[in-house]
Amino acid sequence: MTTSTWRRLTASGHGGRRRARTHGTRRATYRRRFSASCRVLLAAAVVAASLPAAAQDRPTLTTEADFLRAMEELSNWGRWGPDDGLGAANFITPEKRKAAAALVTEGISISLAHDVLQAPAVDGGTYLDRQVMRVSDTGASDRYQYSDTYHGAIHSHLDSVACHVMFEGRGYNGVSREQIEATGGCPQGSIHELRDGIMTRGILFDATLLPGRATPEGWLEPGEAVTWADLEQLEEIQGVRVSEGDVILLYTGRWKRRAALGPWPTSEGVAGYQADVAYFLKERGVSFIGHDMYNDVSPHGFPERVGLPLHRLALVALGVAIFYNLDFERLAEEARRPNRYEFLFTAAPLRIEQGMGSPLNPIATF
Repeated sequence: MTTSTWRRLTASGHGGRRRARTHGTRRATYRRRFSASCRVLLAAAVVAASLPAAAQDRPTLTTEADFLRAMEELSNWGRWGPDDGLGAANFITPEKRKAAAALVTEGISISLAHDVLQAPAVDGGTYLDRQVMRVSDTGASDRYQYSDTYHGAIHSHLDSVACHVMFEGRGYNGVSREQIEATGGCPQGSIHELRDGIMTRGILFDATLLPGRATPEGWLEPGEAVTWADLEQLEEIQGVRVSEGDVILLYTGRWKRRAALGPWPTSEGVAGYQADVAYFLKERGVSFIGHDMYNDVSPHGFPERVGLPLHRLALVALGVAIFYNLDFERLAEEARRPNRYEFLFTAAPLRIEQGMGSPLNPIATF
C-alpha cells in the first residue's frame, strides 16, 4: 500500500453498512416465518450483548494486512480539524478535569517516573551526563546533557503526538517528513501543544493480577503480551471501567524484575501491550497510554516494515500519545491497599517549541 493510497483511504473513511435486501410478499405464512426469524435473531443479539466482549467477534490484529486495515479503520485524522495537534488529548475537557480532581480524597501523591539514569546500562543506550560546573562558597551549579536522545527504553518521557513516530513518511494528521526537514522541528503536533499540562483520570492496569500470568516474584516475563481482552478482564478484576479522556497505564513489574535480576537487553524481550489494544483505545476514547517499558510487547510478530505496531496505531492513526518507562511500583502498592485503581493523573511536559517529546515526572494523586 502506498502512502497516497493509505492517506486517501484514511481521509475518506472506511467500511459502510451493507444494505439488506428485502423480498416483499403478501403471504401470511411468510410474514409469520419472518416474524419468528426476527424474534430468534433478536434473542441471539441479546445473548451476544450479554457475553463478555472477548467472546464476541472482533477484528484480529496479528498480520501486516491486519495492521494496514487497522491504520485505516482507527484513523482520527481530521476528526478535530486539519490543523489539530492535540489528537486524543482533545477528549480531556474542563468537565473531565473537574471530575478527575474530585477523585482526590486522601491527598496522597506518588511519582510515576523512575530515577534518571546517569551511567550506561544494557537496557539504556543513553544516560544523563550531569557535570558540576562551578563550586564556591556561595553555592554550586551543574549542567544536564543527555549522551544521546532521551527517547528509548530507559528514561521516563512522553512522545509528542506527531513527528517522532511516522508511517510511510507521515505522522498524525498528515504531518510529513518533508515538513519536519523544512522547519527543523515538529511543525504541528509538537510537545509544545501540551504546554498547559495534562490533568485527567488515570487508571492503572496491574497485569500481574491476570490469573496465571505473573511469576511468583510478581512480574510478567519478557515477551508476555497484554491484549484487548486482557484489559477488559482487568476492568472486571479491578472494578474500573475506562472512559473517554482517561490515561491508561500498564504495570508489568519491569523495575521490580530489573532490581532483582539486573538490567537485560530489550532484544531479549519486553512484556507489554499487544497491537489489538489499539481497538480498545478507539472504542473507549483513551487520551494517553503508558507503560513501565516502551509499551509494545516484544517480540510482537510483525514484519520490520510495520515496526512497533502499537506505536504507529496509537500515535500515527489515533493521535494517542505515549508515556514510556514510567515506574509504577509505589503506585501498584498504593492501589492494591484499598483496591482502588483510579486517581488524578497530572503531567507537565517541558515547553519546547517544535519538540518531539519531553522527559517528565507524572504524578498520581489519591
